[in-house]
Amino acid sequence: MISESSRIRCNYDKECEDLINMQIREELKAHYNYMNMAFHFHRDDVALMGFYKFFMKMSEEELSHAKGLMKFQNDRGGRIILYDITAPRHFSLPSSLTPLASMEIGLEMEKHVYYCLQGIHAKACCLADPVLTAMVENMLEEQVSSMKKFGDFVTCLKRVDSGLGEYTLDEHLKKQCIKD
Repeated sequence: MISESSRIRCNYDKECEDLINMQIREELKAHYNYMNMAFHFHRDDVALMGFYKFFMKMSEEELSHAKGLMKFQNDRGGRIILYDITAPRHFSLPSSLTPLASMEIGLEMEKHVYYCLQGIHAKACCLADPVLTAMVENMLEEQVSSMKKFGDFVTCLKRVDSGLGEYTLDEHLKKQCIKD
């Protein structure tokens, strides 16, 4: 028989537990979206392997965040509740997903995740939960780095025309993803 309460739960507020479950959903949603973008760029009629590799790497990173949050939830004595993830609405017309549009979508997703984490951080601070606060602060630093990366790519893609500019960035991403 599975117990509803945890023996190890200590100073872990139910609202924080709920926020972590919602954050798991946000990380899985980002994983799902990035994987969808990656395979869009992998298509034979798109064939931008650098963008494919970049978005696959981002997808794996978001999945890793979700797994880390699930482990955190268990370590704190919380219970994991997974929510439905809806299909990305911005893929109704595959031809509309340009490299620029994908980077803009990525930037917006990273900002959204940042704001969600900021809310968890505020709640954890109010409740004097130093473990949750520290974990979220590390995640926020990573979000800032991701937002900067996406912002730089958006700027570069807006500066150049599609075609050679996209190709050049695609080659850069291919090389960058091989290094990492």
